[in-house]
Amino acid sequence: MMDQKQTLEPPVPVDEGWWESVLAEEQRAAVFSPRLPKPGARRRAALDAPKNREVERRSERAAKSAAPADKPSADWSHIRRLFHADEIVRLAVTGSNRGGLLVEGDGLFGFVPFSHLIELSGSEPADRDKALGAYVGRTLQLKVIECVPEDGRVVFSERAAQAEPGRRSRIFDTLQPGQTARGIVTNITDFGVFVDLGGVEGLVHISELSWGRVAHPNQIVKLGEELETLVLGISAERCRVALSLKRLFPNPWLSIERDLGVDQVVPATVTAVLSYGAFARLDMGVEGLIHASEIPRADGCAIKDFLSAGQRVQVRVLHVDAARQRMGLSLRLETPQTA
Repeated sequence: MMDQKQTLEPPVPVDEGWWESVLAEEQRAAVFSPRLPKPGARRRAALDAPKNREVERRSERAAKSAAPADKPSADWSHIRRLFHADEIVRLAVTGSNRGGLLVEGDGLFGFVPFSHLIELSGSEPADRDKALGAYVGRTLQLKVIECVPEDGRVVFSERAAQAEPGRRSRIFDTLQPGQTARGIVTNITDFGVFVDLGGVEGLVHISELSWGRVAHPNQIVKLGEELETLVLGISAERCRVALSLKRLFPNPWLSIERDLGVDQVVPATVTAVLSYGAFARLDMGVEGLIHASEIPRADGCAIKDFLSAGQRVQVRVLHVDAARQRMGLSLRLETPQTA
């Protein structure tokens, strides 16, 4: 599903700080995941204080409320082997919390995030707790997708287990930053879009979806849609791939002042309607603000009664500030006559 086509926008370096920021939502969900005993934890317990006691307390409370307190020590060598071999295991669901499921079996135990459950992927049940509680007692086919002994953390995925064993390793052996990769949208969150590359999930962060403003990722992509993306960075150890949609195309802000003139009338699509105006995206991919004063309407008529998201309109360009990526638009198409 990958090819070697070069793109107009080069990939940018992706460091661990980037991963931490763009996966903030997943990290918050992980607070509900019970932490397994870390290697040498008992020896260090008297010496090392947790860096974040509040997160530690929340994690411990969630673990105690959903899982027995007498868990055996984790077999980290076994967990590492499963992770690196990309093997499928069958584990029983023993509990649930807001973040996902607790699973165990064959000397293993860990956590399955809500977003990695096949039946619930891409949806938000009316009663999440009830939907997750219904899994208790079931047996799931899973793969280890994150193994971090120093954090006492093991994360499993039901969705990853749909690919045959070893598939993930083969993908990471061939995938390189700068390549394009095709995949299917498996989950849409507030902070980005997850794309299945055929055994490995990549993340298109909301900032990498479009050169224009994006209020929510579902404005750009749909669940189940096939996408071509650019690989920005890879973290095989954490089973993460950073992807981009917008870098498949040239940055329109670099040439907008040349291609677009003041008072030019062009088609656009309304993307958001607010009390002070509306945002509209031009076909070239950039977005501008139509201030309330530039929206002709009857006295007392609210903007939302005149415009709606998705509506096609003709707009006149008032000004362009490429350096700040800002543009003013108007629905008043006639150029004001100067005295």
